[in-house]
Amino acid sequence: MGSLIQSVDWLAVAPPTVTAVVALAVLVADLFLPEERKPLLGAVSVAGLLLAGLALLPLLDGDRSTFCLTGVSDRDACSYTADHFTLVIQLLVLGGALLTALLSMSAVRDHRLPEGEYWFLLLSSAAGAALLPASRDLATLVVALEVASLPAFALVGLRRGDRRSSEAALKFFLSSVTATAVTLLGVSFVYAATGTLHLTEVAGKLAETDPRLATLAQAGVALTLVGFAFKTAAVPFHFWVPDTYAGAPLPVAAYLSVIGKAVGFTGLILVTVVAFPSYAGVWAPAVAVLAALTMTAGNVAALRQRPERARSAVRLLAWSSVGQAGYLLVPVAAAGYADDPARAIGSTVAYALMYAAVNLGAFAVAALVARTSPQNRITDYRGLYARRPLAALALGFFLLCLAGLPPGIIGLFAKVTVFSAAVDAGLGWLAVVMALNVVIALYYYLQWTAVLFRPAEAGTAEVGTAEAGTAEAAPVRVPGPLGAAIALAAAAGIALSGAPQLVLRFASQALL
Repeated sequence: MGSLIQSVDWLAVAPPTVTAVVALAVLVADLFLPEERKPLLGAVSVAGLLLAGLALLPLLDGDRSTFCLTGVSDRDACSYTADHFTLVIQLLVLGGALLTALLSMSAVRDHRLPEGEYWFLLLSSAAGAALLPASRDLATLVVALEVASLPAFALVGLRRGDRRSSEAALKFFLSSVTATAVTLLGVSFVYAATGTLHLTEVAGKLAETDPRLATLAQAGVALTLVGFAFKTAAVPFHFWVPDTYAGAPLPVAAYLSVIGKAVGFTGLILVTVVAFPSYAGVWAPAVAVLAALTMTAGNVAALRQRPERARSAVRLLAWSSVGQAGYLLVPVAAAGYADDPARAIGSTVAYALMYAAVNLGAFAVAALVARTSPQNRITDYRGLYARRPLAALALGFFLLCLAGLPPGIIGLFAKVTVFSAAVDAGLGWLAVVMALNVVIALYYYLQWTAVLFRPAEAGTAEVGTAEAGTAEAAPVRVPGPLGAAIALAAAAGIALSGAPQLVLRFASQALL
């Protein structure tokens, strides 16, 4: 037996470690900074996320692993691996967290949120989300999932005295705790059947399970998937989404829609493709059905949103995110049938990169409109082009990307690659369901886009500026960080649209 003492590869673990250290530094600094200096905490958080993102650069030249089993035969069983898949998801997580931080800098002051707590919770959640794609054993995977989730509960309910925010946090918390309990039960069953928690070893031992433990192993596989299905907002684990997004501060809703979803899909990919490939006959059909139900439920519910309803814009984005989760599930299901799972998973990663950039951009414009129209109705966006042409053009571009229409080339390309993954895997029925849902989604995306360019109705053209107590001739100034978030998201969407094939090629190398 080898020595139990081993060195830690600090370079490999740098991205989540830097994020966690900055979170602790912000928490301590909050104790000593006077109230008027608290905005510095936001700047420190943004700098910390930038530093964590730069820590990915030295890892691009090859795979690195640490916290490995020391036995000679177990050389490949490691708890932390920084491979291409890890780096792509960490880039998505840290980039998304950075845009969320830029969105938050003005929102924290506007809503009078406790700054120290807010930034600590956001960075802590981002650290857990950055750890999860590198996790290669079930215990680390579950711990990373909870580190990413627990601060998010508090972020949703951080607006003190707001009943809607408290209810949203409670619904999110209770649903998530139930899903986590089921997942832990599944992990315990898998451990009982295999005697190991490392994903690569679980894969090998599940393939030759004792027939007397086969039922236990199957139950463990099914239950383990439940928690990750909840995080992806897959039907029937999606009911928390609209109320949670509508009740949370807008930057937190944006964070959950992208980073929360990335966490769920990453965990789902790791447990299905890496740990449970021998049980593809169990999980692949289940994920395919979940994908069909999720995209249909999300798009139909988004279609039914009334434009004049309070917070209808956020609710539409929430249901849209459920529909998008269905599209993201399609290649995961296809990986269970395909000869080359890496290519199918690459389609999901490419789609996730597109979705992260444009969805955060849409939430950023929603945050801008909410500064003058706190109810954030879709009708409040009427005439936005006349008042703020750049913001209207940016939101129109983001919505067209989500719909998969030009000039949002990356949205069209991402949908085609997902569609191709389903067809190549022999899931023709799922491809048909996806095509129908894309047509349904076109209606509400185009309807919202059209509202942006319509002339404002008499008596409503100045709704936002009237609520802000200013005249339309003197519109509310756009905060610098919020403007930067919109500009960065638009630049990312345009860059991805300019070279979509590079995104797929890079993402296809991400796993296996």
